[in-house]
Amino acid sequence: MKPSEALQIHRDRIRLIVAKNDAANPRVFGSVIHGRDTDGSDLDILVDEIDGKTTLLSLARIQVAIQALTGIKADILTPLDLHERFRARVVREAKPV
Repeated sequence: MKPSEALQIHRDRIRLIVAKNDAANPRVFGSVIHGRDTDGSDLDILVDEIDGKTTLLSLARIQVAIQALTGIKADILTPLDLHERFRARVVREAKPV
């Protein structure tokens, strides 16, 4: 299954997973946004940290839960995880989950 298809099926659950694990504003970016995802692509999700709550463990829990739900490798990143050279473009292009 392509990540774009999994996202359509599990959109509400993904939002819930992010909220329950102390992050906010889940957005998809990468190959899904550009219509280039394949069965072997991963699901790239950008989330915002919640001050004083979001930890690396939070992000890992989100990643594990989304992968278990969708059966697709997921990359969960915050804007600051992105290299400054392309951060602004990715944040601008990212679409809400």
